[in-house]
Amino acid sequence: MDYKNAGVDIEAGYKSVELMKKYVQGTMRPEVLTNLGGFSGAFSLKKFMTMENPTLVSGTDGVGTKLKLAFLMDKHDTIGIDCVAMCVNDVICAGAKPLFFLDYIACGKNVPEKIATIVKGIADGCVESGCALVGGETAEHPGMMPEEEYDLAGFTVGIVDEKNILDKKNVKKGDVIVGLASTGVHSNGFSLVRKVFDIDNTEVLGKYKDELNGKTLGEALLEPTQLYVKPILKLLEEVDVHSISHITGGGFYENLPRAYGDNLNAVIHKGSWEVLPVFKLIQEKGNIAEHDMFNTYNMGVGMAVIVDGKDADRTIALMNEFGIKASVIGEMSEGDHSVVIE
Repeated sequence: MDYKNAGVDIEAGYKSVELMKKYVQGTMRPEVLTNLGGFSGAFSLKKFMTMENPTLVSGTDGVGTKLKLAFLMDKHDTIGIDCVAMCVNDVICAGAKPLFFLDYIACGKNVPEKIATIVKGIADGCVESGCALVGGETAEHPGMMPEEEYDLAGFTVGIVDEKNILDKKNVKKGDVIVGLASTGVHSNGFSLVRKVFDIDNTEVLGKYKDELNGKTLGEALLEPTQLYVKPILKLLEEVDVHSISHITGGGFYENLPRAYGDNLNAVIHKGSWEVLPVFKLIQEKGNIAEHDMFNTYNMGVGMAVIVDGKDADRTIALMNEFGIKASVIGEMSEGDHSVVIE
């Protein structure tokens, strides 16, 4: 008896690391002091000592049951982008620039080529966000997970001068809410999606091209989460951003109030942005109430930026320069910390 016979292939682990090295290397920043394969990752903060009070901001997340789509479609090259996006999009809401990222992959069986493909997606997300992939862990869990399945989570650290941390206290009555377009469902609400479409019946994943502008259901659902880091960092240089909300699990009703004070309401105007076809299809096929849709999904708005009205046009123009559609979707009013969709 040996470890391999018990279900853990150490040699496969070594091969995974070798295969992923070329992807990881592409994410490196000058501040990274260690190489892949050590016990930890080291990152120098010397460059940031010019800040008055450099402050680290951290975030961690996974991709939920969107993984089930990756399993069913046997497509693993973009799910890592989702993992990075869910972490760095949270950190940027504080005004922090992501510095580095670590991943954790738990799998039933280590198939080196599959693990390397997952890590390629993570590396792609890191490159797009300007953060280094400084380390991670691949854990083989025979007997706990089916051989063909895996779970994926990540962790990121960003930095911002304390005086520049975005504070919801800066939001005031009359401020406008600029919605930044999402690429689709992103990485939330997939448990409901799976119930609506019975996606275990894989035939359904090849349907609905007409309703989804030429994409199959599987393609639309697996579309990677939009990364907002570089556009938002540019925006912070040019515009006095009052607050930002990442529209994730809980949709509009849970996430918008996290970005403003208890004495305000967010008034959202339906029809002021494009609700993506995938959400219309989910609502129709699942016979889901409109309130529940806005309480579960991003509905086509992946990020909400709150600014003074005079800065709305510049905010929209900057997002357009990065290829992200944006529009004023509402404004702040006096209230009781609610979201009003009208």
